Amino acid sequence: MTRTLKAAPAVPAVQADPREPSIFDKAHAFMAPGAFVPKVIASGLYPYFRAIERNEGTRAIVDGREVIMAGSNNYLGLASDQRVKEAAVLAMQQYGTGCTGSRFLNGTLDIHLELETRLAAFMGKEACVLFSTGYMTNMGVIEGITSKNDLIFSDHDNHACIVAGTQVSPARMRRFRHNSIGHLRRLLTRADKEYPGAGKLIVTDGVFSMSGRIAKVKELVDVAAEFDAALMLDDAHAVGVIGPGGRGSAAYFGLSDKVPLTTGTFSKSFSSLGGFAVGDHDIIEYIRHNASVHIFSASMPPSCVATVLKCLDILEEETWRLKRLWEISHYMREGFKEAGFNVWTSQAPIIPVVIGKDMSTAFRFWTDLLEEGVFVNPIVPWRGAVAGGFAIMRTSYMATHTDDDLDHILSAFERVGRRHGIGSNGVV
Repeated sequence: MTRTLKAAPAVPAVQADPREPSIFDKAHAFMAPGAFVPKVIASGLYPYFRAIERNEGTRAIVDGREVIMAGSNNYLGLASDQRVKEAAVLAMQQYGTGCTGSRFLNGTLDIHLELETRLAAFMGKEACVLFSTGYMTNMGVIEGITSKNDLIFSDHDNHACIVAGTQVSPARMRRFRHNSIGHLRRLLTRADKEYPGAGKLIVTDGVFSMSGRIAKVKELVDVAAEFDAALMLDDAHAVGVIGPGGRGSAAYFGLSDKVPLTTGTFSKSFSSLGGFAVGDHDIIEYIRHNASVHIFSASMPPSCVATVLKCLDILEEETWRLKRLWEISHYMREGFKEAGFNVWTSQAPIIPVVIGKDMSTAFRFWTDLLEEGVFVNPIVPWRGAVAGGFAIMRTSYMATHTDDDLDHILSAFERVGRRHGIGSNGVV
């Protein structure tokens, strides 16, 4: 019998005060008895904001039990590496816990400059600018480089931070169908007629965070050149994952010199917090001086910067990590397929397992997986996280997962899949 898992603590619904501003009505409706979230919490199946009591890379403690972590973006397996932790501690001892100011004023440390120089060289670009989070990176770059007379063309499946960047930008935005070069071309053709001479920016994830698909970088480079547009790649899930030495999606296709702007995050392969953009000197300096989130936000804490520097050292020295990561990705993708699961067209260490369109089934599937000792990320069709209205178990892998870990994950999915009629007995 499956035991009832400890639910995330719920805040009791509060009766709306008639004197309260009406803007808060939606919050009370959201938490009203019988509404979606309170009902799931009450059922004991709510999977979000669940506390992890200890994190040891491929293992985590949840509800007092050890589970295999197959839901982390810790692709290189460095988040619990002793060398990385020691580098963070040393930086904190030298510089303190935070910078208490923005890079524009008192928040620039010598290690910020060192990391920018290292990353620019690593990515084969002239310059780099750091941001305090990956989310802020895409917001800042898009808002910083575009103006009201420009046009932004954004892939439909882009991450929420890119969408946020297009919303804060004064430029007009057009969304093209996911990975559809034909639709993008039609939008660009129409834009040239409607807005002759407008600046154009094409933005896409390099590796899509939910599907694990790689963008059609070669085709995007060609269409950008044809229409005098700039191409920006968000390589949050690509740097430290794909391309020679982990240099990202443009490098994967041998096109680094054809992509003028690449962004990335430090919260995945680099096991830290923050983000960066690389490109030609003038472009990066313009963004540095015009991106509001860069100028008006406190800079990356010293420990986070030191963590990235040490992870970059290890990435360059221990080349086995990328090789192992791709061996694992292939093994798991084929293993899921052999077990009858639908993993879409994943090409990366992100492998979605399609559960269907029923959120209740997805939550029960996740709960049963956790009972089997496997932690994954349940992604349901809420707030546009997954295209097509599907629910998925988003699995992701680390270079440090063992063969036994992988086999346990596959076996757990098969057992739970049989229980719910998903997989060999009923592919979704």
